[in-house]
Amino acid sequence: MSRDGQERPARADVVASLDAVIDRTLRDSELVHEHPTPGRWLVDLPGTKKLKTVCGLIVGEHALRVEAFVCRQPDENREQLWTYLLQHNARMYGVAYSVDRVGDVYLTGRLPHAAVTPEELDRVLGAVLSYADDHFNTMLEIGFGTSIRREWEWRVKRGESLRNLEAFAAFAQAGSRRDDGDGGGAPAGGGDSPDGGA
Repeated sequence: MSRDGQERPARADVVASLDAVIDRTLRDSELVHEHPTPGRWLVDLPGTKKLKTVCGLIVGEHALRVEAFVCRQPDENREQLWTYLLQHNARMYGVAYSVDRVGDVYLTGRLPHAAVTPEELDRVLGAVLSYADDHFNTMLEIGFGTSIRREWEWRVKRGESLRNLEAFAAFAQAGSRRDDGDGGGAPAGGGDSPDGGA
């Protein structure tokens, strides 16, 4: 590590060796990727709830840094979202949720050079995709619930398409029923709470 806390770049021979492993792994997995400079990779991980997660792989002096943007800083319920993410961190493999200075959410991790094998890299990229995708809708409901419900109601009133909001139908409709004065109870059928039970 340098004095400013940034990891120094690896030696050229180490970069070349790890780049060869990364290149082979990504090609074998048929993942879309970019390799802008030696030791730096951008990998597109296709999902279902979050359509694409871009994962950066950076070869440092002692480790391969893994970093993927998950979502921007929440509009509301920041502490509730941080609690939700921290509760998941204890059970995660290879990466953990983190936030930057402005509150944007990332998945970050480090692999020692000796651990960078095709099998381990595939496992870590799979973990990044799973954690970014599996919890994405719940994270949006916690951090952007008011905006989601407002957008849903606006589209319903105007007869606009709800197609790209279909995943939030139960959440949005439960909110509008509470707003209509139904006593604030859960919708019929007892849907999950927006925080996923965290």
